[in-house]
Amino acid sequence: MSTFTFFGGKGGVGKTTVSSAYGLKCANAGLDTLLVSTDPAHSTSDVFDQQFGDDPRPVEGHDHLWAMEIDPEQEVDDHLQDVRRSMAEQVSQTVVKEIDKQVELAHNTPGATEAALFDRVIEVMREADDYDRVVFDTSPTGGTLRLLSLPEFLADWIDRLIEKRQQAMRLYDMAAIGSREPEKRAEDDPIIAHLESRKEKFEFAHDTLRDDATFFLVLNPDELSIRETERAVGTLGEYELDVGGLVLNKLTPEPDPDEEGRGATYLRKRVATERERIDEIYETFDIPVVAEIESRVEEVKGALLAEVADELAIGVDTPQPDDTSRSPGENR
Repeated sequence: MSTFTFFGGKGGVGKTTVSSAYGLKCANAGLDTLLVSTDPAHSTSDVFDQQFGDDPRPVEGHDHLWAMEIDPEQEVDDHLQDVRRSMAEQVSQTVVKEIDKQVELAHNTPGATEAALFDRVIEVMREADDYDRVVFDTSPTGGTLRLLSLPEFLADWIDRLIEKRQQAMRLYDMAAIGSREPEKRAEDDPIIAHLESRKEKFEFAHDTLRDDATFFLVLNPDELSIRETERAVGTLGEYELDVGGLVLNKLTPEPDPDEEGRGATYLRKRVATERERIDEIYETFDIPVVAEIESRVEEVKGALLAEVADELAIGVDTPQPDDTSRSPGENR
């Protein structure tokens, strides 16, 4: 099984429940597991009745399990502040105010949240050596797919920026007067160094997502969810990302045969409609269904979360003997 596991899907299908259940399943198998929420709704804290933040914290009552919640808005702010500092170091004070104005405008531009959030996801992935498994509860499908498309797109974009900057450096060198040494050299240019560092980061994400990550899509037995999942599968395939399976969630329980009345009639009709959708899912997708999870009356947490974890037919590799000597929380 891959080190990194992503659960995605349409908003409201139950990604947090499923990702939390899988994180618990891994932890119960003895895997040191980090559960990461990138969804602005941040329901992970509700699942475990414990508040989480931007840094991993042990999940109370569960050995081998840690959780963190990434705040997209805070990531945008931190990202743009970093850009502001970097740019201010390279230009004169006369244009600093203009930079501040542009940075403020950039805060609300399309893609700003995805770019900042992806930076944080990469950081988590690069610092994940202490964990056997990292499970991501991602934002709704559209935003997630834009996020996952960034590495290849941004690497090409950065290549073009570096080329333009190198051309500018060469022109500057050619403009040096007489025998005076050029004041700017491409190999010493901090902007090129920063761009190359960014490119290396995106190349790491590109390789890791393809070689050491598996994606599972959560969906409900309804038309909108099925169509959204079809689009997600197609897009993930375009980026050569491995879709390990589908999780059918929030299925309606069927009443007992002897139950009668309006409620039982309603449930039987709903179950019949959902079964048609489920049959369509099995016929439409060339991807295994790894769970059919019924709706629960109460919020899925505690013992109910453990039940859902048992229903997930997703492999869990147990750690090697030399890995088990590490105590929970060590080096974290």
